[in-house]
Amino acid sequence: MNSKERVNTALRRSGIPDRVPVQFDLCRPLLQEFSEKYHIPIKMSPSYYEDLMYRTSANDLRTAMGSDCVIVGGGLPSGYIHPTTADGCIINEFGMKMRQGLYYMDVVQSPFAEISSPAEVQAFQFPDAYAPGRFVTAARDIETYKNDYFIIGDVELTMFEMAWHMVGLEKFMLDMASHVAYIEPLLDKAMEFSIGIAKQLAGLGVDGLWFGDDFGAQNGMMISPKMWRTIFKPRFAEVFQEVRLVNPNLLVMYHCDGAISPILNDLIEIGLDVLNPVQPNVPGHEPQDLKTKFGDRLSFWGAIDQQYVLPQGTANEIEQDVAEKIQILGANGGYMCSPAHILQADTPLENIETFLGAVLKHGVY
Repeated sequence: MNSKERVNTALRRSGIPDRVPVQFDLCRPLLQEFSEKYHIPIKMSPSYYEDLMYRTSANDLRTAMGSDCVIVGGGLPSGYIHPTTADGCIINEFGMKMRQGLYYMDVVQSPFAEISSPAEVQAFQFPDAYAPGRFVTAARDIETYKNDYFIIGDVELTMFEMAWHMVGLEKFMLDMASHVAYIEPLLDKAMEFSIGIAKQLAGLGVDGLWFGDDFGAQNGMMISPKMWRTIFKPRFAEVFQEVRLVNPNLLVMYHCDGAISPILNDLIEIGLDVLNPVQPNVPGHEPQDLKTKFGDRLSFWGAIDQQYVLPQGTANEIEQDVAEKIQILGANGGYMCSPAHILQADTPLENIETFLGAVLKHGVY
């Protein structure tokens, strides 16, 4: 099997692949280190939200290292240049003032920090998802890799995270709990933008679409399952339905960090195919429980511990974690092995290579 066939077979649960597929993301320092080690230049892919470019960049490097997937996404419009401020920040398309941190871009001022009414949402000029030039890089990578690799279209920050970044997390959460009237119109604006991005990626020929909003924390959900079902479930159902109008055969993939087992049945009900990142060591995410309860209706992508095992573990600990997750989540297919988040700069290169070698060693069916 080539990589495309391998991932399709595994995640569609249409049979048993030759081995468990693998995917991983690297932060900028790790990209640079591996680029130097393997003598493969990094091709960075600017994104409409800056930190998504770590998902969609360096596909040539990551496939050379063993990834079975290529990830693409929406970029910036042709000729667009971020406005800059006197203190060295940029203003992105959504009006967020952002400063380069040690590894990522930090939102230091939100455009809706004082918002109180739906009229302010309506008056705000949101980015045009259909702006010319937004998919030049995505189209190039799809054409290059479409026959051999599984192509994922990244549409993370689908609505919740995009909205709260525009407001500020604390204010957004308090206003959502208080039913302040601007919340749902703002979510709808963010959702409309994401649907536009997703439908264009679907039309370009991606194999799966990767949506994402983090509703989970280490010990449970950030909001109640009831609130999620009231506010977000109908909207995600609409998103999933809209993209399947473009291509009914797309795999719908969803990223949500933290402990979100209370809403997994709901996500499956509205059309989810693949759960990512299957964060380990949180309540409700015991691998055998997930596989037993949901494995006939849901595929899993992730699950390797990047909080302790990958950055700090020994080679034996890394191999044991990989072997255990493959044995349980990969039984009879339905699993793509991956760290449960973008690998950070505290992870040694040799540990990442140990992880990749362990998947090849233990992933053969």
